[in-house]
Amino acid sequence: MDIKRIVAFIGIVAIVFAAIGITSPALLRSTKLGLDLKGGFEILYVAQPIEPGGVITRDTLRETARSLESRANAQGVSEPEVTPEGNDRIRVRIAGVVNEAEVREILKKPAELSFRGPDGTKEMLGSDFVQGAAKVSFDQANRPQIEIQVKDPEKFRKVTEKLTGQTLAIYLDETMLSAPKVNYPITDGKAVITGNYSYDEAKKLADTINLGALPLKLTEKYTQSVGATLGQLSLHQTVEASIIASILIILFMLVMYRLPGLIASISIITYSWVLLGVMYLLHATLTLPGIAAFVLGVGMAVDANIITYERIKEELRSGKSLLSSLKAGSRNSFRTILDANLTTILAGVVLYFLGTGAIQGFALTLIFSILVSVLTNVLFSRLLLYLIIRSNIAKKPGYYGVKESEIRAL
Repeated sequence: MDIKRIVAFIGIVAIVFAAIGITSPALLRSTKLGLDLKGGFEILYVAQPIEPGGVITRDTLRETARSLESRANAQGVSEPEVTPEGNDRIRVRIAGVVNEAEVREILKKPAELSFRGPDGTKEMLGSDFVQGAAKVSFDQANRPQIEIQVKDPEKFRKVTEKLTGQTLAIYLDETMLSAPKVNYPITDGKAVITGNYSYDEAKKLADTINLGALPLKLTEKYTQSVGATLGQLSLHQTVEASIIASILIILFMLVMYRLPGLIASISIITYSWVLLGVMYLLHATLTLPGIAAFVLGVGMAVDANIITYERIKEELRSGKSLLSSLKAGSRNSFRTILDANLTTILAGVVLYFLGTGAIQGFALTLIFSILVSVLTNVLFSRLLLYLIIRSNIAKKPGYYGVKESEIRAL
């Protein structure tokens, strides 16, 4: 019997469970709840062009919705639901905001595109540029660049003449998008913005300049409070159901896999705590889709343990030693687990980039749950099992769910 490895096993488990017991209440209290769990408020905006005769397109409405979402996130609001509707309306739903009036005031301001000198002076605005004239082209070295055109060439000449050799930074609200350098005065009202841009970056900047020429004014059609669609009672019932399900899963693992099942239970509890900590560090909002991703992650964590332990049991039945069975079973199972997790991560990435709001929250929670699962239910679980086997405290195959009669001679 190796006392050092037994002490190491007990010490690791004790430290982890002590950390869970100390930090879990604070983590649960600080978890932000989404609109479907906590309620919030909803605003319906009607969009209008600031300039007379301006036209609202689907692109301008969609870009304005993105701007609203960015502003809401900048105010500490996580996962706001911002949805364009019809030809001129945007619906915003925000959960659990204390300073509701302040957030509403900030949201309805039109997004301002400005070109500023090194001293911060606004030399030109988005409305100074010809609508739809900004486009992506390529220089002689096949590098993306942005061609632009202004309405008043004389004004542009004076600005570029004043700032020759200096930067003319491009801002959307107070966020700097780019800071191109003015190389010489421009007299014809046409210019090229060059830099180390990828095509996507250049396209996004060109689109922003085009949309900046058509800033929209938002008028509140109505505002109303939104109650939690699940309610506190349903939330408590969901938590109770999750606890009962977790207990049943732990009992199943203990009965089917004995000692490895105990280690799996420790790993699953650790997994839930680490994932909760990751969500806290990311200031994530817990919504119904997020809970679904969390539960799905627990299922995949259990599945990872089952795959590993079944492979170990197969190696034991073939007559190998405990340590050889652990190494071979872990190695063979890791390939299967990695393949399954990678495909799920790819699906989560697609959901994140194609979805919005709560769908993105589900995708992020799913991706992080898989990464945490690999860390805890593969690496951490394997470490604990390795310490137990090398300590020689449990040598009989029965401790690992394998009967003596099932073992074949090598």
